[in-house]
Amino acid sequence: MAICNQSHFRSISLSPPSTSSLFLSKPTSSTFTFRFHSFRCNSTLLSKTLEAEPEPVLTAVKTFAPATIANLGPGFDFLGCAVDGVGDFVSLRVDPDVCPGELSISSINGVGDSSSRLSKDPLLNCAGIGAMSAMKMLGIRSVGLSLSLEKGLPLGSGLGSSAASAAAAVVAVNEIFGRKLSSSDLVVAGLESEAKVSGYHADNIAPAVMGGFVLIRCYEPLDLIRLSFPIDKELFFVLVTPEFEAPTKKMRAVLPLEIEMSHHIWNCSQAGALVASVLQGDLRLLGSALSSDTIVEPKRAPLIPGMEAVKKAAIDAGAFGCTISGAGPTAVAVTDDEETGKKIGYRMVEGFINDGGLKASAIVRRLDRVGARIVSNCPR
Repeated sequence: MAICNQSHFRSISLSPPSTSSLFLSKPTSSTFTFRFHSFRCNSTLLSKTLEAEPEPVLTAVKTFAPATIANLGPGFDFLGCAVDGVGDFVSLRVDPDVCPGELSISSINGVGDSSSRLSKDPLLNCAGIGAMSAMKMLGIRSVGLSLSLEKGLPLGSGLGSSAASAAAAVVAVNEIFGRKLSSSDLVVAGLESEAKVSGYHADNIAPAVMGGFVLIRCYEPLDLIRLSFPIDKELFFVLVTPEFEAPTKKMRAVLPLEIEMSHHIWNCSQAGALVASVLQGDLRLLGSALSSDTIVEPKRAPLIPGMEAVKKAAIDAGAFGCTISGAGPTAVAVTDDEETGKKIGYRMVEGFINDGGLKASAIVRRLDRVGARIVSNCPR
């Protein structure tokens, strides 16, 4: 049993919404106040009881987990999606030199200064915590494992870096021992890692494991709803990351304690529209909804130099919508055409340079519909 005493929702507030709007008319101020109440969560580490410790079916495996976009504007802490083509790799092998039931991290490599900033202590590393949680679920006592982490995502980017490491690790453990755990089990194992790093929220780890769009309906018990984006529709994310770090804990700390009832109603309606747009494949509605958060984005955007100008530049360049990816600083815009996406990205980079004084890089990627998966393996 894992005990989480962290609040999933932080009580938040905001002054009345601005009268300006990119797409829709926003609500007027209300004298009523709505409060989010915090709660405690007790997450059972295994949804089913294993009859016996499983034998390894592979001696080594390499897995990949994609980057993720959390919140998607009004979906704070309960909506997220996976992004194709960028993420983290984990290589895991049965290692007779590691004590039975234990995990060793042999190496960390990748973009930026990941290797120097991340600990090889499994208790202090996202991949290590996730892997050990999965081992605990499976009751592994007779086999030692060695893990190597290759970071494809920069730290503190707003692209689910910690979740990608954890997701790749839990899937690797599950593959080694014959896929005994369900997707929900793997998300819970990854949540143990997220709880220690940035808080007990699954809007990164769930899509990193499951792929596509995921709605977190409830945490106790964990209730995940995968939202199917139509296979015949094109969706491109324009991801622009400035050379600026926005740690999740710092970005959560700026959220106030109360919100106006009008903001609560507005954001709920936009989150509902966002879900409808995903299911219908309506990118114009999706862009409109993700651009319309009046609770979280207005508090975080001023902390990211140039963010407001970048959002305007994306819309002016033809994006259907733009918002902060996760806690930032990456800005995400949506479009239905890759070439258009490249032009949008160029304008967004200009926005960060000219208005934020920050160098930035842009990539255009599709929706990842698969989630964390095996890349290669070595049978026993």
